[in-house]
Amino acid sequence: MRTAADDFLSMATAYFEDAEHFYETGDLINAFACVNYSHGWLDAGARLGLFDVDEDDQLFTLYE
Repeated sequence: MRTAADDFLSMATAYFEDAEHFYETGDLINAFACVNYSHGWLDAGARLGLFDVDEDDQLFTLYE
């Protein structure tokens, strides 16, 4: 599962870095889209149990 967690975190980080780039160039729509994709990777990882999010069901969609 460590490999999967590392992959999910890598994807989230890449999208976040893309969001920063788009924000800096004034492309706010793509920046917002990338932030949402980044959170989607983190959310999916939390739901699968790859990340410990302390049962934060406000920020993440957790599996019951």
